[in-house]
Amino acid sequence: MNPACPSRFAALRSLLRTSVCLACAFALLLPISAMSDDDEEGGPPTLAIGASAPDFCLPGIDGQNHCLKDYAASKVLVLAFICNHCPTSQLYEGRIQQLAADYKDRGVTLLAIEPNNPNAVRLDEMGYTDVGDSFEEMKIRGEYRQFHFPYLYDGETQKVSNAYGPKATPHIFVFDAERKLRYEGRVDNNMRESLVTVRDARNAIDAVLAGKPVPVSKTPSVGCSTKWLYKEEGRREEMAEIEKTPVVIKTVTLEELKALRKNSTGKLLLVDFWATWCGPCREELPRFETMYRMYGHRAFDLVTVNINYPDEKAGVQKVLDQEHATSTNLSLSSTDIYAQLAAFDPDWSAAVPYTLLIRPGGEIVYKSTGSINDLKLKRLIIANLEDDDYLGHQAYWKTPPAKTTE
Repeated sequence: MNPACPSRFAALRSLLRTSVCLACAFALLLPISAMSDDDEEGGPPTLAIGASAPDFCLPGIDGQNHCLKDYAASKVLVLAFICNHCPTSQLYEGRIQQLAADYKDRGVTLLAIEPNNPNAVRLDEMGYTDVGDSFEEMKIRGEYRQFHFPYLYDGETQKVSNAYGPKATPHIFVFDAERKLRYEGRVDNNMRESLVTVRDARNAIDAVLAGKPVPVSKTPSVGCSTKWLYKEEGRREEMAEIEKTPVVIKTVTLEELKALRKNSTGKLLLVDFWATWCGPCREELPRFETMYRMYGHRAFDLVTVNINYPDEKAGVQKVLDQEHATSTNLSLSSTDIYAQLAAFDPDWSAAVPYTLLIRPGGEIVYKSTGSINDLKLKRLIIANLEDDDYLGHQAYWKTPPAKTTE
């Protein structure tokens, strides 16, 4: 053996010991929150109990900027990470509203923050919502549901959300007067309000106001996972799959049009009569296809019925290909247009666009000749879809926002 080897090995062992010690020392210098476990999907760690509230200054739907320093006088600061598209978050909106109202005069401030990047939400993840998670759509939701708490947007950069690390919506953070985190997790222990037995967020707030330890400082929070910027790839992949799907047109007979109107499919049908030469029809087609991509995985179908003559099918195919119209597409079977349109609806003037929303069994819940009202139509779709996979969600869309008691 080379006599120099032992000394080299000793030097190597010394270097390794030094590296390990430096790594340990560096870890001790890291903030507590940075040492928490990372999100298994690649999201940031959740702020640790006892950590200080990271600074923020975010735009609200009220047209004002809201900063951490603005609420220095509050005895308790509650941050509720919520969003528009998630059905769980929707079902908690009323409870969060009431939470803000109940504690408003006790020195507690509640702010809601929308953490999602809207481009990271797939269309098939929007099957329970009328709007997405953009700032402008937050304004629509806030007005529709009469939010009386500040609703702030962090979806563009997600800088604040990265500092707090909400795993899902809703996710609650409760800070004391020194802005130390005392509780993080769920609002309560059941998504169905009638089954709630433990009100975790309220228990935490009460304990902090009383100067007592929070009984349970950390809980899991069920909801839609936070849509971090890296999830934009999922939206692109979804569109790529849609663009690869063949666009099919089926010729429809007079009898089949009668059957379409009666709707024995078991699904909620959105039926759109259109023509290639109709400007408003062409303008609406992509909006209808978006609705199909949002709600099509539920008991819902979009049926487009083209009223061009049969020998104009090539032009019809071109338009539908451009829109990647993967819905159910029908075209008339003969040049006797009026008889076919009357078979579907004898009271229809035959003007297009003509749009109907038909429940299973034939009940019409929406009818429009001319341009549609997108929001009204989407809300009717959600309110009339089967309530079998998320009981209670249909009621959210069928009833007006509940008034909070103050």
